[in-house]
Amino acid sequence: MTNTPLSTDTPLAFIGGGNMASAIIGGLLRKGLSPTLIDVVEPHAPQRDKLTAEFGVHVHEAPGAALNRAALVVWAVKPQTFRDAALATAPHTSGALHLSVAAGIRSDSMVGWLGTERIVRAMPNTPALVGQGMTGLFARPAASAGDRILAETVVGTTGRYVWLPQESDLDAVTALSGSGPAYVFYFLEAMRRAGTEMGLSPETATALAIGTFTGASQLAQASSEPPEVLRERVTSKGGTTYAALTSMAESGVADAFVKAMHAARERARELGDEFGR
Repeated sequence: MTNTPLSTDTPLAFIGGGNMASAIIGGLLRKGLSPTLIDVVEPHAPQRDKLTAEFGVHVHEAPGAALNRAALVVWAVKPQTFRDAALATAPHTSGALHLSVAAGIRSDSMVGWLGTERIVRAMPNTPALVGQGMTGLFARPAASAGDRILAETVVGTTGRYVWLPQESDLDAVTALSGSGPAYVFYFLEAMRRAGTEMGLSPETATALAIGTFTGASQLAQASSEPPEVLRERVTSKGGTTYAALTSMAESGVADAFVKAMHAARERARELGDEFGR
């Protein structure tokens, strides 16, 4: 295969057809890629039926000769199933670039299973489902400039991305943005609970919480100033925001939050150790 950027006639394969694969497939189709150029290996029949109905792509129960044409293979499988899936797929994809969105599995392990050095690892997050994803990318040295552009083009259909200088940084990305949407939902739950305890309806409290997160995030993105400055600007000493933040500081919320993300990074490392053999 030649190392060229994605065009509307680039054949792709997906190993795993769950939510993240569906988000990428949907983005590619919106960019004009024909569904006839996409093959998906998905062992679960109900999900195969869903992929066929929603996207019109080729679906397969197991890897086979249909994958031989793929210029890029996207790995969207769980860490614990990666090895077996890779060994079954490798005979059909030796000429392809491999893009993995699986948490924890290191590229050294993939090289051993797939027999190629042309590997890019990505850590996306679930807002990719609505085109607002944030993805960290790392490429092995054997991935060419064209390979990197191809990976960027595919990942870019789901939102934004950043390149990382070393693979170990992906564990931190997993902890920060990969798992990050769950932290936001966690705080949304807490804000809804507080709102209902203060007399608001659950619907009103939820709408206020989501709108606040959305607006604050857009403000932070549009501003050139760091978050601490933005926070200080809405925190008048002795005011309501000051009371809330003081309470959180006294409860150690920030330290607990940071500790939680360190735990997530450690678990990402453990996944690589556990399932990368």
